[in-house]
Amino acid sequence: MNKPEILSPAGDMEALRAALQYGADAVFLAGKSFGMRSAPRNFDEAELSEACRLAHEQGKKIHLTVNILPRNSELGQLPDFLCMARDCGVDAFIIADLGVFEAAKRCAPEVARHVSTQAGVTNYASARVLYDMGASRVVLAREIPLDEVAEIRAKTPKELEIECFVHGAMCVSFSGRCLISEYLTGRDANHGDCAQPCRWKYHLMEEKREGQFFPVEEENGATYLYNSRDMCMIEHIPELIKAGVSSFKIEGRAKTAYYTAVTTNAYRKAVDQYAAEGDPFTLQPWIREELEKISHRQYSTGFYFGNAPGQVTDNGGYIRRYDNAAYCERSLDGTTSVVTQRNKFWVGDTLDVLPPDGNPFLIRCLSLTNAQGERVDSAPHPMEELVLEADRAVPAGSVLRRKREQ
Repeated sequence: MNKPEILSPAGDMEALRAALQYGADAVFLAGKSFGMRSAPRNFDEAELSEACRLAHEQGKKIHLTVNILPRNSELGQLPDFLCMARDCGVDAFIIADLGVFEAAKRCAPEVARHVSTQAGVTNYASARVLYDMGASRVVLAREIPLDEVAEIRAKTPKELEIECFVHGAMCVSFSGRCLISEYLTGRDANHGDCAQPCRWKYHLMEEKREGQFFPVEEENGATYLYNSRDMCMIEHIPELIKAGVSSFKIEGRAKTAYYTAVTTNAYRKAVDQYAAEGDPFTLQPWIREELEKISHRQYSTGFYFGNAPGQVTDNGGYIRRYDNAAYCERSLDGTTSVVTQRNKFWVGDTLDVLPPDGNPFLIRCLSLTNAQGERVDSAPHPMEELVLEADRAVPAGSVLRRKREQ
């Protein structure tokens, strides 16, 4: 079995470190220009260089998104951007536009070129042409079923890598090419500035009844017409590997470092379990449960098994069962550690710990001490550093979660 790459998202340095710490083989991220997510902080030149250094020290890779659909006015800045990224040490460019694809070959021929899902590759003929043009990898469109992924793998050169999304938000438009946001708000989704109008609640207004809104109901009085479910393929690792997928891509560059840590860890552990055990395969239940501890919409398997993911029609929000309570900076003596607060928690709470290595476990918060040496009853201040005493040691680098029912 060829173990697939775990490819994780990073919108900032904290998420990058989380991805590397929790088992990613490679991280995809954006610079300050030409990337399809403008909401995250993204990486300036110094940060991009540091990201490459950190990844390469661990034998891992950095894939840079250069995947907007550029206008004429933007092309003049492209060569300098590509050369800068090359000099920083990026391992691959993720590209949607053929003009950018050719520019990357000219400016940075030593950097691998991956064809973005934005290009909408849905068949082996397109994949072959792109390989002949110099692509080392294609990121397949999210709309094709798994049996067609396997056919593309079988009918393309074995040197061409196949990357597929396995987890995260689904776009209602084909391969993310959407004009709704620009039409309604002036924010261009194809330049990374999507306002996500597919998640909004809609009503109908008749022209002679201005100000009177009528629901456009699908079911239960809801009007969320385009709100796609999230993808989750954690229970289908064997099928993905047997179809020949080279890289498992986790969506989420606009999401938190906590999200990156949990999803990366889950897919890392699932792939490693299957590699060790083979068939017949039963996923360890705790791995699936981890993906319920992040914010998400209702899960689906996307288009992989011949059906559409479907829409969440009764709400436009997320399922949130846990809060990220803290991050363990370092362990002290015994069961005492230094943590940085992320969301409020209290002395006496049961906290769910996800260590960088090993399975999650529960601790009880016995005491908290602030930087002034004062005992406190709770941790209410974001990013405050505290000394936490628990009934069990917490490894450095662990994330601590608090179940909301407390």
